[in-house]
Amino acid sequence: MAPRTGYGPASFPGFAAFPTHHCVTGSLRHIYEYHGYGISEDLLLGLGRGLGFVYFHIGDMDPFFGGRANVARPGEEGLEITAGRRTGVVVEAHTTGSARRAQDALRASLEAGEPVMVYLDMGFLPYFDLPEGYHFGAHVVVVAGCDPASQTVLLADRDAELHPVDWDTLEQARGSAFKPFPPLHKWFTFDFSSARPPTPEETREAIAEVCRGMLEPPIANLGVKGIRKARAETLKWPKLLDPPALRRTCANVAMFIDARGGTGGGIFRYMYARFLLEAASIVPELRLAGLAPDLVAVGDLWEEVAVGFTRAAAAEDPADLLDEATARLPEIADREEAFWGKLAETVLA
Repeated sequence: MAPRTGYGPASFPGFAAFPTHHCVTGSLRHIYEYHGYGISEDLLLGLGRGLGFVYFHIGDMDPFFGGRANVARPGEEGLEITAGRRTGVVVEAHTTGSARRAQDALRASLEAGEPVMVYLDMGFLPYFDLPEGYHFGAHVVVVAGCDPASQTVLLADRDAELHPVDWDTLEQARGSAFKPFPPLHKWFTFDFSSARPPTPEETREAIAEVCRGMLEPPIANLGVKGIRKARAETLKWPKLLDPPALRRTCANVAMFIDARGGTGGGIFRYMYARFLLEAASIVPELRLAGLAPDLVAVGDLWEEVAVGFTRAAAAEDPADLLDEATARLPEIADREEAFWGKLAETVLA
């Protein structure tokens, strides 16, 4: 489908905002749907090798649990480009240190009738109710319209609303320098001229890559090893964090496990289980569908961990509840190790 042209105070003609699970896959789906390519977020996550686990605590930053992989670190192309490659869509990432250059590129795309997927710091977005001083620069939205008269843009986020934001606020959010995820004015361009369904071989390859990432990570902070390390490191937090930082960290860890943080719940395990159900008909391999409930069960255990961290964040002394909050992590690590091993055997058979 050819891109629409022209924009005004409303969104692009034919652009539809809808609720999504994860900001990256949701924004991708908004772009794909606009171009006439219906695809689920779950399929985009799976094809993009987007599931993993990471624990890190760097310098004076708060500790972090994450369920994503392929986030364009050195040596990784990023979920957006990987998913595009496996659906025949040419996706290019662009970054710049120049706010003017980033804004000029954005305006040019909007004037050409093309919605634009951008990274930004959600801490600057006025429609979020976030704690004072909160920043997360790896949030992704689609700029879906612009009103030149009022100098506002319309952002499609994870809900069914289109959010008006003024240009200055948008540029502040895109140029945020807050660590650990400064957005660097990042945006994407898409070429759908050769778009197609994923092949069975690409789907198998995508699954095998996630299995390797979980079972054979390059460092102990990632994959199943990272889950085990997270349990040990979390119990050290009371010696490393002051009470406000400990409470804030517990709240953030809970949020980035359950659906509030854009994981679809269960730290992305529920989304990936649904991907396996779709993949079973693409490969085809019916055993994939039979494995999906096992991953849902693991996601349920992760939800218990999120509840534990939520309780710790609300406690008078969060340190008292850290052992309880992380008690399920050894079982989760064992069950994930068994699951990813079985899944690898299935796709490589």
